[in-house]
Amino acid sequence: MAASAAIPGLFFCFSAMVLLLFVSISVPTWSKVSLLNIGHSGPNQLKYGVFGFTGSSPSVGYFFTNPHVNSTILHNLTKTLILHPIAAGLSGFAFFFGIFGLFRRFGTVMMTLLAGLAMLTTFVVWVIDMILFGIARQRYRDDGQRAQYGNANWLTLGALVALLLGFCTSACGIFGHYRRRRDVSY
Repeated sequence: MAASAAIPGLFFCFSAMVLLLFVSISVPTWSKVSLLNIGHSGPNQLKYGVFGFTGSSPSVGYFFTNPHVNSTILHNLTKTLILHPIAAGLSGFAFFFGIFGLFRRFGTVMMTLLAGLAMLTTFVVWVIDMILFGIARQRYRDDGQRAQYGNANWLTLGALVALLLGFCTSACGIFGHYRRRRDVSY
């Protein structure tokens, strides 16, 4: 019989995995999801994502198009955006072990550990997102351009909350019932 105590953690880990996958395939692969938007909405809007910006080829780490934004530190911070797909992978492994956690306590324990690790990774990458693109946004604004955060920042925050809830509910799910009661007959 399946342990119903592991189901909420399984749901939250799956939700976080999907959100982090959306963020991972952001601009330049999928133009609907971005971390920073420069200019007014429309076809000429410049968008930055995990692996590049509008019109660039996907790569780990990139330079900004504005020379006032480019620096060695910000370029190296764009390389750390690779943590988005890593966190998505950790959430996927937590979900995978959560499926086994429906029948065995070991799966729920592993789901809890992996959800905690994915939560820490997502927290670190969300802080990096806010710092990196906060600095870039301000420098673009100083140059008189319209700049605002994209929706990927908030998808990452949603994944962080889902992983926090997944970690807590799967930790509670460890104590669920995993065996059928044996009927005692006298």
